Amino acid sequence: MGMACLAVLVLGAEAVIAGTSAARAAGIDESARSEAAVIAVDQHWLEAELDGDTAWLDEMLLPEYRSVGADGVVHPKAAIMAHAAKNRGSDEERRKVEAWLKTHPSGKAVVIHGDTAILSFYDPAKGAASDVRSSDIFVYVDGRWHALYSQHSEVSKR
Repeated sequence: MGMACLAVLVLGAEAVIAGTSAARAAGIDESARSEAAVIAVDQHWLEAELDGDTAWLDEMLLPEYRSVGADGVVHPKAAIMAHAAKNRGSDEERRKVEAWLKTHPSGKAVVIHGDTAILSFYDPAKGAASDVRSSDIFVYVDGRWHALYSQHSEVSKR
């Protein structure tokens, strides 16, 4: 997999690897209309991609889902699903993502307006107001958060 695709995977689902387990252990309800639920769904998304859980991804990603990389290349739902399927039974991608996350810590900011949530990832040293690496847009449909769109940017060197 190319570095651009790796960046899309990591930025689109950037989270602490143990996040899903921690969210469940903390009793976070992924179906709640809350910032914590949006972050938990996003963490679950990363785990699903790394584990190859295409059934969960198929339910969470809306049919119209698109991810736009920093290079402008569009990755539709089918590409995300195919990539996740390749990860099933292998920890190679997980090791890459863990290494990337270790060198690129991120803060998370959630804005919810009605049935729409925007989760943005930023450099904690710069703050959410001056640095956005990636944003995932979720909509609340049928009692759950679903991903509709992701937009990524280059990791700022400044």
